[in-house]
Amino acid sequence: MPLAEIMLAVLWLGLTAYVLFGGADFGGGVWDLVAGGAEAGRRQRALVEHSIGPIWEADHVWLIFVIVLMWTGIPSVFAAVASTMYIPLTLAALGIIGRGAAFAFRKVSTELWQRRLFGAAFAFSSVATPFFLGTVAGGLASGRVPPGIAEGDLVGSWLNPTSLLAGALAVTSAAYLAAVYLTRDAHRGGASDLVDGFRRRALGCGIVVGLLSAAGLIVLRLDAPVLFTELTSGRALPLLVLSVAAGLASLVLLWRRAYLAVRVTAALAVAGLLWGWGVAQYPVLLPGVTLDRAAATDSVLAATLGALAVGALLLVPSLWWLYATFQRGEAGPRS
Repeated sequence: MPLAEIMLAVLWLGLTAYVLFGGADFGGGVWDLVAGGAEAGRRQRALVEHSIGPIWEADHVWLIFVIVLMWTGIPSVFAAVASTMYIPLTLAALGIIGRGAAFAFRKVSTELWQRRLFGAAFAFSSVATPFFLGTVAGGLASGRVPPGIAEGDLVGSWLNPTSLLAGALAVTSAAYLAAVYLTRDAHRGGASDLVDGFRRRALGCGIVVGLLSAAGLIVLRLDAPVLFTELTSGRALPLLVLSVAAGLASLVLLWRRAYLAVRVTAALAVAGLLWGWGVAQYPVLLPGVTLDRAAATDSVLAATLGALAVGALLLVPSLWWLYATFQRGEAGPRS
């Protein structure tokens, strides 16, 4: 397999990790937002904080990984995306910074008004950040980022039907993943009322994600017909079918209270959509620009992939140990 294709596959794996882990992190903030008043939502917010506490910064390792790999592996694409999409990317970056600061300050605040202020900032950023990242994905999927520095429409590239729907899908998918993960965490902690609450939210979000995905096909047919054709009758169709099947299986597993197995099927449903988009668009990265044309030289790709392999020997086991250690702990308050 050519080095450029290996690099792109590794990049997409990193993006998948960010969507599944970072997405659930953002989704926790969505449920923090709608948890209710200070007392009524106390236990729900405590569970969210407990679940994302040790990994809320580690999740962004995957985003940094994707950015660095784009910068070194497909520099012309990175330049075009960063310059044309700098408005939503800047808003997303501000959301990540504000969200992290608010989460940290809320944990050490003693006054109720301070906790409410930082809590609102944390929750709002948790919604805004995945939305703006989703609009960037929608602009790329609909071919609105041309090659070159700031050659695309600085507003229309991310404010369009495909981008808006992709932003909404990013937020609801994040909320769905978080609800599924939090259901399991609440179950491990013996908090039956929280289990039922997040189970209902996961079922509702799963239905919403499915409806948005179906609506997305209609939008793509009108706004990005080439991508629509590849998704519905081309090589990406099996991945789309996998996503739908995994989504339906997740609803059944939630209904049957199989809280561990549904984590796998929910992740497959979201990852299937992401990989379906990637396969449908491959090898075109930007309008008129294929992977072979955009990729860095083989010497650069070889050095980059070699450095990543060495780094992975340290990073992947460390992250796995972090997740596994925390999952063995007691999950959230019981009363």
